[in-house]
Amino acid sequence: MNLNNFTIKSQEAIQKAQELALVNQNQSIETGHLLKGLTVVDENVIDYLLKKLGANVNHLQTKLTEQLNVYPKVSGATSQYLSNDSNQALIKAQGYLKEYKDDFVSVEHLLQALLTGNDNTSKLLKDAGINEKDLKLAIADLRKGRKVTDQSAESTYNALNKYAKNLNDLAQSGKLDPVIGRDEEIRRVLHILSRRTKNNPILVGEPGVGKTAIAEGIAHRIVNGDIPENLKTKTIYALDTGALLAGAKFRGEFEERLKAVIKEVTESNGQIILFIDEIHTLVGAGATEGAMDAANILKPALARGELRTIGATTLSEYQKFFEKDKALERRFQKVIIDEPNEEDAISILRGLKERYETHHKVRIKDEAIISAVSLSHRYISDRFLPDKAIDLIDEAAAKLRLQMDSVPEELDEIERKIRQLEIEREAIKRENDTKKLEDLNREIANLTEERNELKAKWQSEKDIADEVQETKQTIEDYKLHAEQAERIGDYGKVAELRYGKIREAEQKLKDFEKKLEEINKGSRMLKEEVDAEDIAEIVSKWTGIPVMRMLQSDKEKLLHLETELHERVVGQDEAVQAVA
Repeated sequence: MNLNNFTIKSQEAIQKAQELALVNQNQSIETGHLLKGLTVVDENVIDYLLKKLGANVNHLQTKLTEQLNVYPKVSGATSQYLSNDSNQALIKAQGYLKEYKDDFVSVEHLLQALLTGNDNTSKLLKDAGINEKDLKLAIADLRKGRKVTDQSAESTYNALNKYAKNLNDLAQSGKLDPVIGRDEEIRRVLHILSRRTKNNPILVGEPGVGKTAIAEGIAHRIVNGDIPENLKTKTIYALDTGALLAGAKFRGEFEERLKAVIKEVTESNGQIILFIDEIHTLVGAGATEGAMDAANILKPALARGELRTIGATTLSEYQKFFEKDKALERRFQKVIIDEPNEEDAISILRGLKERYETHHKVRIKDEAIISAVSLSHRYISDRFLPDKAIDLIDEAAAKLRLQMDSVPEELDEIERKIRQLEIEREAIKRENDTKKLEDLNREIANLTEERNELKAKWQSEKDIADEVQETKQTIEDYKLHAEQAERIGDYGKVAELRYGKIREAEQKLKDFEKKLEEINKGSRMLKEEVDAEDIAEIVSKWTGIPVMRMLQSDKEKLLHLETELHERVVGQDEAVQAVA
């Protein structure tokens, strides 16, 4: 059989089926091997079709594995041949080319051929609730009028879901961080998006100032309905340029993928807004000798206003790629994103505080947030707010969590001492020194008792701290469910959550925090709050500046100025006094 008129994915599926038969010691390649090969090789098309048809994919895989184990095994079989059923399925798949007006046999042709057969694999698919009529409708929905005209056609199917992430869905499921402030910039982007033509804002700013956060903020606003009427029904997709470029082995394959994404966006009649982070990576991408680059594929759709895009890039990259290409530059409206000032950065961090507390299961003091912003602004000059301050909080919280999960130093020292004394006791047993042995036993018993007390205390503190964080996570989950219920108008559930479960959980949280405070009055073994000192330690590790010097206020530095100058300047007492 000539496999040249099969797509690359179809050829890979047949090859995989042969490998499976070889591994299973089956001499013939059965239709079960072909179906397994399809599900392994192509996750995009087959997975989409099976889910669209409501099939339980995991159950189908289990049943398929059982079927493969039933096939007769021939030990030492080195060559495989296509069984009669498999051969018929491939011939049938080729027969579908006329029906679909395609040039190559793709994976969906193979799936349809396996479904319409008369063997166990066909029965397996039918038992999963798949029928030919529904499969044809699902294929039509997947293709959206496209024909298979080249061997890499499958990479252009369902392109938007494959090469982009739906930010609206992520915002709705609470997977995006809250966006605090940036109202002026978001409003400016919304003005540009509402234009008839050239409605493509490009966010230009230094790395770490929050360009991506603005796109996420718009997604949040769309989901919450806090947006102008003309943009309420829009969906924002974030293009994954890495996925778009990855695996594009053949010339023109990258361009085909990009064109498929643009086609899906333009066919949505303005309902989809494409967010392209690091948009400069697309300028020049795919431009080999005699080929168009990605920017030239984007230009016509951008100029006509069919493709709504939010781009994001840095100032240097904008100057390097966009200002040189005037035709591309005028298709975008520049929105400058400045670094937030210290007050705004503190507000942003306060908004993110809960997320980081829940993730690391620690508490973050307000002084830590203020310290993170002020110290990063003063000592880390090569990076920008709020990114550098967020990183400080994140690292300090991670360090504290690691300490909480580790055995306290005090307890560890006692454990080591007990082990040392036990070794010593074994040595003395051989010498028959009864008095020394009794003294050692007494010391070991005392240390063991002390260790057990400390261990119980540490475990008790750790359990309460964990309960606090688990309750916080529960409250956050309840709040998310309440927001989702409010969006769909289930006000009964909203009331049950907000005035029942959330209040109950908040009371529980207060009780646990009170318990922690009571322990705090005595000596505590566990530190579960990130404070200014923790932040200063991280800054010190990043920059090499001593911690104490960072934590000193300007007043304290001036008070000790004379002493410090005396240490460095010898024999100039009058001059030092005059300066200080």
